[in-house]
Order: sequence, then C-alpha cells, then structure tokens
Amino acid sequence: MAEDPGQSGIGKILLPAGAGILVLLTLFPLFSPPAYFLSMLYMVFLYVILAESWNIIGGLAGYLSFGHVAFFGIGAYTTAFLMKQLGLSPLGTILSSLPAGLVAAIVAFLIGYPCLRLRGPYFAVITLCFAFVVHMVVQNIEIFGGVEGLWLPAMPKPISFIRTVFYEIMLGLMVVVILIVRWIEKSRLGRGLMTIKEEEEVAQTLGIHTPRLKIIAFGLSAFFPGIAGGLHAYYLAYISPEIVFDVMVSILIVLMVLFGGGGSWMGALIGAVSLSLVNEFLTTFVGAEIARIIYGLLFIGVIIFMPNGIMEFFRRFGRKDLC
Repeated sequence: MAEDPGQSGIGKILLPAGAGILVLLTLFPLFSPPAYFLSMLYMVFLYVILAESWNIIGGLAGYLSFGHVAFFGIGAYTTAFLMKQLGLSPLGTILSSLPAGLVAAIVAFLIGYPCLRLRGPYFAVITLCFAFVVHMVVQNIEIFGGVEGLWLPAMPKPISFIRTVFYEIMLGLMVVVILIVRWIEKSRLGRGLMTIKEEEEVAQTLGIHTPRLKIIAFGLSAFFPGIAGGLHAYYLAYISPEIVFDVMVSILIVLMVLFGGGGSWMGALIGAVSLSLVNEFLTTFVGAEIARIIYGLLFIGVIIFMPNGIMEFFRRFGRKDLC
C-alpha cells in the first residue's frame, strides 16, 4: 500500500515534536515545580493510558464499552490485596501492578466471551451493568475493606520524592501504551478490527476470525487499565469502591476518545490531554456536579456535530494542503 504523502509529512513533524515534548516532560520534575502541577500531569498521563487502551476495543473495533473503569478498579484492588497479604516492599508493590493487569485481562476474557456476542447499545449497556456489579461485589467483601475501603502503607520517603517517582512511572507507561496502540493500529490485528467496525459480516466472509480478534482486543484494552489502576492505588495510599469504580470515569474515557477521534492513537491522545485538563479545571473551580452536566452536554454535542472527532478536521486540512 502506497504511503499517503500527507501522512508522511505530518509524521516528519510529529516525530521530533513528540520527542522534544517527551524530553521536557521527563525533565520537568528537576525544576522543582509546585506539587499541584506534578499531580495534574500525572492525572493527564493516567487518562491518556485509559483512553488509548479503550481505543483498542472502542475506537478500532467499534464496540463501545461503558464499563472499562471496572478493569481499572480490579487492578487497584489486586495490587492492594497483594500488598496487604504479602507485605511487599515499595519496589515489589510497583511490580505487582503487572499481575494486576493480568487479572484485569483475565476478567475481560471471561466476560468478553459472552458479552462480545452482543452489539451496539446492547454491548454498551451490558458493560455498564458489569461495572455496577463489580462495584457492588467489592464493597460487600470484607477482605477488600467493604464500603470503607483499604489503606495502603505509604512509601517511607518524602512526599515530593514519591510524587516524582510515580510521575515518571506513569509517564513511561503512557509512552509504552501509545507505542503499542500505534503499532496495533498499523498491524494486521488493527486492520482486522477496523474491518469489524465497518461491517462485521463482511469481515467474516473475508475469512477474519472475528470472535478471536474481538476477545484479544478486549483483553488488551483491559490489561493496561489494570496496570494503571495498580499503580494509582499505591499512589493514593487509599482506595475505596467509590473512588476506583466511579462510572463517570468510564463515560469520560469514552468522551475523550470520541472527542479526539476513535480508531486513531493520535485522536485518543488529543482527546485525553485536552479533556483531562478541562476536567481538572471544572472539578477544581466549578464543582463535580456541574462538571457532570457539562460532560453530558459535551457528549451529546460530540456525537451530533463531531461523530469522527477532531482528527477529521486534521484529515480534511491535510487533504486541502495536497490539492
């Protein structure tokens, strides 16, 4: 397949720009910025991870999951459980985020097998119900702290050091997730998922094993939120069902990807960065309840006026430049 000259030109610009931004973000803690900015950027990195991960099943395959926060919460509670039961060191606790991701992926495989037989609004509703069910189950299990949640032992280091460590870890994980999603988008798996999104029956007639591709995509899209949830649990040092199973997070993730442009790693990145900053502003200066109303209106507006997201405008602009 011939390379689009517009995409080639954009790529030549994005690569050095992205490398420069990454270097600046990596070195940012060395300038001793206020703790607020480190925490804010940490949350931006976290939302990028969640949005890019959701983009695998929601953007590429077209299966809109409204329950992805469940995998984030499962990862958080897996790390908390391992930490409490095994008495892990700080390094061991951070490494336990990997099995947390595996647990989230296994759960995704188990529920994905029956749920991915459904399509459209049926799949969206069943995944939303799944998030509510996991929330209810966890808050009624005493070993997980019930409604009161769990306190995790803090790292025996200054708070500024802890913030910097988790900032760098989350930044690194974000870069890894972006690169993996970018690779998937251009791979045979990504092309198969995009064919499923366009017309699943046609994909089957072309010899694409649609059930296998969908379950792989669903598992991958749960694995990285599980890791992020495990890291975030240790970062907070306290988790509860209300914090890590907040369905509004799922809705915000979907909105981020749709706003930027589903099916594109760049679209998910743009949507996550822009709306996570908007989310920070709204929750800080406006209030959580008003923010939810604004999210709802923005969600409706995106679906009606920008069904293909911001990336569609960039594509049109690129095509005009080629004319």
